Amino acid sequence: MGTPVSVNAQILSAVWVATSEDVSGLATEADTIEALSQKLRDIIPDLLLSNHVIAADYAGAIAIQLTSHRRELIFSQSLP
Repeated sequence: MGTPVSVNAQILSAVWVATSEDVSGLATEADTIEALSQKLRDIIPDLLLSNHVIAADYAGAIAIQLTSHRRELIFSQSLP
């Protein structure tokens, strides 16, 4: 597949959650981002096959782009 599959990861309640607009039905979670990445390697080809995006005999590479975002609130202290 030429275009990378975009996967968004976020941490919710100490669990990493992955979803994707490019892979219908993708919703999975893991305790670490490394474990999540491994699960995606197993799940994405199956979902692409089920969604008729790739053929059953497809033997090429599937590029994924795993993106995570972190948002924090920081509070400044009054300067003297």
